[in-house]
Amino acid sequence: MSRLEVRKTYKLFIGGAFPRSESGRSYEVKTAAGEHLANAARASRKDVRDAVTAARKAVPGWAAASAFNRGQVLYRIAEMMESRRAELEADTALFLSKRKAGQEVDKAIDLFVWYAGLTDKLTQITGSLNQVSGPYFNLTSPE
Repeated sequence: MSRLEVRKTYKLFIGGAFPRSESGRSYEVKTAAGEHLANAARASRKDVRDAVTAARKAVPGWAAASAFNRGQVLYRIAEMMESRRAELEADTALFLSKRKAGQEVDKAIDLFVWYAGLTDKLTQITGSLNQVSGPYFNLTSPE
């Protein structure tokens, strides 16, 4: 007896939850070869408004975090991507060649590492008042 493959049905990601689309609509995602890959939720206007509202609520918390903490979050994402490299390459290879898929995954990881490092160094590079943990000022001026 053969088994039927259980295909993933993707939902939306809004405000830390995975709700179904308000409209209930979805569309088929195909590989580069035209094979069925998954069904993805098609967001309605209300879903988009809900996502924008959730994003706006998250901005104050992210902005209040220190540059160092934001860098830690971005670096952690890069670490998780690195640990799941094979899975990311396999998923990307459904749309690109294996060589290009590996290059794209490398680029994505490198960008997260780059921006993680830049979060708490941008003010030093451009020269201005730098964030520090303490009751004093730290100023830089490029020469």
